Amino acid sequence: MNLFGMMDNSGTALTAERMRAEVVAANMANAETTRTAAGTPYHRQHVIFAAGAPSSFAGQMAGSLTPQGQMTALTASAAMPLAPLPGSSSVAPGVHIAGVIEDPAPPLKRYDPGHPDADPQGYVSYPDINPLTEMVDLMGATRAYGLNSSAVQAEKSMITSSLELAK
Repeated sequence: MNLFGMMDNSGTALTAERMRAEVVAANMANAETTRTAAGTPYHRQHVIFAAGAPSSFAGQMAGSLTPQGQMTALTASAAMPLAPLPGSSSVAPGVHIAGVIEDPAPPLKRYDPGHPDADPQGYVSYPDINPLTEMVDLMGATRAYGLNSSAVQAEKSMITSSLELAK
């Protein structure tokens, strides 16, 4: 690992955790969305992490958001890891987003016959999104982001100190 290896690892983790927080925010914002462009209730999204660095930031983000701001699955080619350095392990260091997947849970049915999206029996399909689960996921993403940011700052401080010693 080179001098900036830890910074590279933390950098990929910062990108991944930021995307995780964005997905959680989208889930929370759409917790009451009963009809999407597809005509179905919103489905909760999950971020899937994988070991290794992505091929590029632009490639990682390509296809992740529709023009309407909704999440879609990332293609496998957008999340391919970099080739390993000679003499290193087969997986590049770091983490990347392997995909954003839709939760297969069925929607929750609530009786509301006056709602415009009610079925003939008066039930409305709502996304199966638990605000407590989303808050726990958001706190985890925020905490991991902060820890990786601290790791980058610590490495910058160590590099600066070592350069001052060399003077």
